[in-house]
Amino acid sequence: MNLIALLVSLLIERLATQFFHWRRMRWMDRLIDAGFRSLGSERWPALAVVVVLAVLLALPVFVVTFALGDSLLGFPYLALAIVVLFFSLGPKDIGEDVDEYCVALEKDDDEAIAHAARALIEGDVPDDPVERMEVVESAVFVQANNRLFAVIFWFVVLGPLGPLGAWAYRVTDLVRRRAVFSAARASGDDGARLSATRDAAVRLHAWLAWIPARLTALGYAIAGHFDGALQAWRDRGDLSGPGATEALLARVGRGAMVLDTDDEEDLRERAIRGASAANRLVFRQLLIWVVLIAALTLYGWTL
Repeated sequence: MNLIALLVSLLIERLATQFFHWRRMRWMDRLIDAGFRSLGSERWPALAVVVVLAVLLALPVFVVTFALGDSLLGFPYLALAIVVLFFSLGPKDIGEDVDEYCVALEKDDDEAIAHAARALIEGDVPDDPVERMEVVESAVFVQANNRLFAVIFWFVVLGPLGPLGAWAYRVTDLVRRRAVFSAARASGDDGARLSATRDAAVRLHAWLAWIPARLTALGYAIAGHFDGALQAWRDRGDLSGPGATEALLARVGRGAMVLDTDDEEDLRERAIRGASAANRLVFRQLLIWVVLIAALTLYGWTL
């Protein structure tokens, strides 16, 4: 059932882009803010606040998944899995973001370029065009894990509780995003408390992303230039903590991409070629994951 749900959800991901705005789930921001206010106090460690809030937000999916079981030959579970997985992926298709970025570059629209780059980077966009190009390419590889591969990993690895795994990962991402936003706006005592909450939310999300990120990085190596990816993997750098996982994805992804130098193209053309190549590498890895999951199913791992 999980394999069918995964294939259907990925098909919807490619074809039903007009429904992506549903996945932003702005209404959950109010729930998360209420959770921060209710649970956030000096008696509760910041990590405990984040964990309890994530558990409460994921609990309804667990209850419904457990209640459905194998009733009616599993078709209610299949419908639930498709819906939950659709809302757990994204919120936007990474290929769509890359296309918007490339179109903005072709039009040489600085405002549109900054907007499209910010959607991928999820942070400040560098002013230097070369640095922006490199950061955007790295962001494609990081976002592919966050929006796609980590969700699929937890959906598959939890088997009958796959919808819970996918949704729990997305919940930690929603909590992280809201904590980062709230901490940036707060000041004084609230600012200090929300900063601690932000750090805890980032840490929890990084823990859940740790294993799928390594598998994603391995997939980049297999789908792209293996030697370049392996060399980038060995170059650990000085970064540690939650940011180390994103740095690994960025390094290995860019190492696996390995674009040939073209002296006749300008910086704008190189930026378009680089972002497009990164997106193609992500898509090739997605095909590898789907084939591998299907093979595991055929060889007896019930999904």
